[in-house]
Amino acid sequence: MSLTRAMGFSCPYCMAPNEVEIDEMYDVGQVQVLDCQVCCQPIELNVYQQGDELELEAIREND
Repeated sequence: MSLTRAMGFSCPYCMAPNEVEIDEMYDVGQVQVLDCQVCCQPIELNVYQQGDELELEAIREND
């Protein structure tokens, strides 16, 4: 059984708030590419664990 959690981040292009479902078992240590829900630019989303907390790092894919 996997656990998913909704997490928010800001788009690195337009700074609009976005939300994504993160699977705590399988997404940690992975890089995902997804489009901003507002401006449709590609975002590279890094998921990592810091202590007991999950952290997201959203950067421009094209940089």
